[in-house]
Amino acid sequence: MLGLAPALVRANGERAGDFDYFVLSLSWSPTWCALEGDARNSPQCTEDKDFGWVLHGLWPQYEEGYPAYCPSSKRPPSRSMTGEMADIMGAPGVAWHQWKKHGTCVGVEARDYYGLMRLAYGKINRPQVLRDLGRDVRLPASVVEEAFLEANPGLKRDQITITCRSGRIQEARICLDMELKPRRCGDDVIRDCRAKDALLDRIR
Repeated sequence: MLGLAPALVRANGERAGDFDYFVLSLSWSPTWCALEGDARNSPQCTEDKDFGWVLHGLWPQYEEGYPAYCPSSKRPPSRSMTGEMADIMGAPGVAWHQWKKHGTCVGVEARDYYGLMRLAYGKINRPQVLRDLGRDVRLPASVVEEAFLEANPGLKRDQITITCRSGRIQEARICLDMELKPRRCGDDVIRDCRAKDALLDRIR
């Protein structure tokens, strides 16, 4: 049973299993590739991969702040476990990092954490319209949020936030309760990008 934590900002090293809700972070792969992945020759960024919204992580969250790098007696994920996540995360290294920083704080085995990540990812419809653009476009970040709201009936504006980085659309972050149902985000999570002309790189 996952416990709940008081709404306090914490430093690293909190007790695993004590948190209030999850943040499902979806990263627009072309943005990450343009800013980081291409320089690293990441397999996520090759043209044959065709990645759009990839799973960045499923993060345990307090009402204010979040735990990270929790002491854990759980066995770290195997290479095969992290490799199995590459289809929705882009590359195995992402899955490993997410376990180390966030998964250790959930209080479950690595395989169960990855199962939760996959389940949460499957509950959110990624807007097909953004995949179908076929070219780089500049648009208000609010348009991306509207696309998610339209693709996910019942999702509310205070349950999702769109972030930008270096003038580009970066991530969609959806707040989920312990049953992986959308819920209101904490005030520190709701930091919508206000850009009117953010770049949305095309799918490669």
